[in-house]
Amino acid sequence: MSRAVIAEDEPLLRDALRRLLSEVWPELDVVADCENGADALDAIAAQQPDVAFLDIRMPGLSGLEVAAAAAEASPATQVVFTTAYDQYAIDAFERGAIDYLLKPIVVERLAATVERLKRRASAGQTARGDLALLLRELAQGGAQTGAAPPLTWITAGTGRETRLIMVDDVAYFRADHKYTVAMTADGEALLRKPIRELLEQLDPAVFKQIHRSTIVNLKAIASIVRDDSGKGTVRLRQRPETLTVSQPFMALFRNM
Repeated sequence: MSRAVIAEDEPLLRDALRRLLSEVWPELDVVADCENGADALDAIAAQQPDVAFLDIRMPGLSGLEVAAAAAEASPATQVVFTTAYDQYAIDAFERGAIDYLLKPIVVERLAATVERLKRRASAGQTARGDLALLLRELAQGGAQTGAAPPLTWITAGTGRETRLIMVDDVAYFRADHKYTVAMTADGEALLRKPIRELLEQLDPAVFKQIHRSTIVNLKAIASIVRDDSGKGTVRLRQRPETLTVSQPFMALFRNM
C-alpha cells in the first residue's frame, strides 16, 4: 500500500484533498495531515512516505523549502505541490517537470497526477526537478508582484521597557508559548508574536528554522556539528549557549 503526507494550512482544503484522494486512490494510506511546513518535514522524515502533497504557502517553512530538505531526509518521496500561484509560477513548475495541482483542486486533474505518480513509482523514478532553480524563479516572481520586504527591526519588551531591536542583531528566536523570545548579545526580549508568524516576515536567506521552536540568524553561527543520530548542534558567535538542530532541518545546512 502506498503512503502519503498531506500538508495544507487551511483545514477545509486539507479535508477536501484527503476526500478526493480517497476517491481516485482508495488504496493510498494518508499517514499524516500537517498544517505547517515544520510539521510536514518532521512527518516526511519520520514516515518516509511514497508521496507528499505540499501546499506552497504555509506557516514556517514553505512547501518548496520542505521539498528541498525532504530530498535528503526522504529521497524516495515524490512531491506534488498544491498552489494558487499565478501563471508565472505555473510556467516555472512546468519547466522544472514538477507535479502541481492548481487550487481549487478538481478530481480529473488529481486523477491524472495520481496516474503519473504510479507510473513513476513502478519505474522507480522521481520527478523533483531543479528545486534550487525553481526557488530562485519564484522568488523573482514574488519581487515582481511587490512582495513585502523582510523585517529590518522589531519592537520587543524587556521588563517594563520596550526596545527597538535591529533584526540583524538577533542571534536567534525561540518560541515561548504564543509569544517569541529574541536573543541578542545583550540578553533576551519578548515579542508578542508567535514564531510561525514571525518566520514569514524574516529574510529567508538570513534566518533559518532549525527546530520547531527555534529560528537562527545564519550570520550569528560560529559552527555546526552533526552527531551520530543525524541531529546537529549550533555554536554561536556572541552567545554562550548552543542550539539543537532537529535531524530533518540539518538538510538546510548541507552546503555550510
